[in-house]
Amino acid sequence: MTSQKESLDLSIVIPAFNEAAKIIRDMEEAAAFLSGQKFASEVIVVDDGSTDGTADKARRARIPEGPVRLRIFRMDHNSGKGGAVRRGVLESRGEIVIVSDSGTCVPYTDALKVIQHIRDDRLDIGVASRRHRETVIHLNRPLKRRILSRFFQLAARTFAGLPRSISDPQCGFKVYRGEAARQLFHDCRTTGYLFELEILLRAFGQGLRIEEFPVAWTCDLDTRLKPASDAPRVIKELLGIKKIVRNESQEPEDGETA
Repeated sequence: MTSQKESLDLSIVIPAFNEAAKIIRDMEEAAAFLSGQKFASEVIVVDDGSTDGTADKARRARIPEGPVRLRIFRMDHNSGKGGAVRRGVLESRGEIVIVSDSGTCVPYTDALKVIQHIRDDRLDIGVASRRHRETVIHLNRPLKRRILSRFFQLAARTFAGLPRSISDPQCGFKVYRGEAARQLFHDCRTTGYLFELEILLRAFGQGLRIEEFPVAWTCDLDTRLKPASDAPRVIKELLGIKKIVRNESQEPEDGETA
């Protein structure tokens, strides 16, 4: 998928749902990182149908003029985190795209080595991992969230075939080669929490180079994830992803007959 948009060095995409209390800080930290590295860059905020004025608050952010461009999009309704990230990635123009959850749990400087590996054509996707042996956890998640994360990991391997090289598919900080990201998200059908699983399965299926990397991670206790109430929906999404991946892997190549 070739983009006709003006190319930039780096795009940061921040999905947000009812994050008015912290979206300005998120934007300021992203912009400070980009300005410090002197990247021709953009910060993209996608308000996923918030009811607390997240987009309006983001538009009032005062970011010093410079190489960082601010772009804010508001979804007409709450489409799910996957839908918000998809919109942001498809709007992006960066040769490299970082997707980061609101709350800035991972400092952007932790992505510098991965960015360089992508620039050197040694990597296509970097996946932050809270389980990497070199990761430093400053504030851990509550027990329920850790249990749910373990369930995700086991279910993703058992039902969807996620490789064991990925220990933390749901960590909300990933670095992509821009064109790869835009193609993957163009094809992605999952709009809920498990969109990252579909993206990773598609990426592995295309032979993209994927590695986990360590981070200094601090839990954002103000989360929209509700483990008990969301579990049935997550299981349904997981089975849906399995079906998508299975059906697409069985589709005939161009010129072939089924």
